[in-house]
Amino acid sequence: MIYYILALFIIIVDQLTKWLVVKYMELGENITIIENFLYLSSHRNRGAAWGILEGQMYFFYIITVAVVIGLIVYIQKLPKDQKWMKLALSLMLGGAIGNFIDRLLHQEVIDFINTFIFSYDFPIFNVADSTLVIGVGIILVLTLLEGKKEKELSN
Repeated sequence: MIYYILALFIIIVDQLTKWLVVKYMELGENITIIENFLYLSSHRNRGAAWGILEGQMYFFYIITVAVVIGLIVYIQKLPKDQKWMKLALSLMLGGAIGNFIDRLLHQEVIDFINTFIFSYDFPIFNVADSTLVIGVGIILVLTLLEGKKEKELSN
């Protein structure tokens, strides 16, 4: 149950921050947080990451529903001792639903976190995107650690 509460918390924070951006910022407006590193930028994305598949809303609806169902089923089937994996999946669930809500209500995703990493202007993202990436990152680390553990046991 705690994993679904975490997902709900992510959805609420994601939607609240997006609402604040829409309410208090003009589209295209930038607010400097840390010069040459972090900005709040009111941006809209009608596609997926980096704007790919722009305007393919029905595709995103179908894929997101399938992903959400898959995440819920996977969380339910995992043993209780798989806490890190369940955490990762709940982060992904909250992020997927957060962006899905935007697509349903606005036919676009509201993005606002704009970073420059070593002078590279990273694509603008939001809370939901962040939790999706963190969830995938946790799964990657778990997979690498499991592979290392299996290799050590076979030696």
